[in-house]
Amino acid sequence: MKPWDRGPADRRTVFRESFGEWVKSLVEKTEDRLIQQRYVRPPGALPEVAFLAGCTRCGACAPVCPPHAILTVPPAGGLAAGTPYLEITSQPCVACADMPCVAACPTGALTLPANGWTGYRLGFVELVPERCVTFEGNPCRVCVDACPIGERALGQDEAGHPVLKREGCVGCGVCVRECVTSPSSFQFHSLEG
Repeated sequence: MKPWDRGPADRRTVFRESFGEWVKSLVEKTEDRLIQQRYVRPPGALPEVAFLAGCTRCGACAPVCPPHAILTVPPAGGLAAGTPYLEITSQPCVACADMPCVAACPTGALTLPANGWTGYRLGFVELVPERCVTFEGNPCRVCVDACPIGERALGQDEAGHPVLKREGCVGCGVCVRECVTSPSSFQFHSLEG
């Protein structure tokens, strides 16, 4: 059945879905042209183009961050200059339950996710077993004990190996930094790459 053979309500639905896909594609293409570099934004950041438009570069989010993880894009950052970002591998987010950075944002460029950290992601973390000391028979719980989300995100199996739970991991990066191996047995990946 062709869209024009459907009833008025069905045609409206097809139009809305098609229009929605077209707008999504347009936004993605615009982002690709405008954004020279992708940054890991603080919790609750709007999609990148909306974030760049909404953020006034006031800096209110950075001083309230308990681990001082929020940095500012330098002047050479183009449109992103002056906006907050996270460098997860050097100073991870600690997944504060109350997200003080969001509460400090006067413009709504950072907004409290509907379910808080449940289902929210800054990025994702991957375990590299070949680097982990537990796979060499050495006991270690440093990453498990450091994880601010707890067993919902990172646990251990019966053999004592770390087990990442993607559905619970928020990608805060604490395990990446706290891991005793060098390089870390965990790798952080941004959502964009």
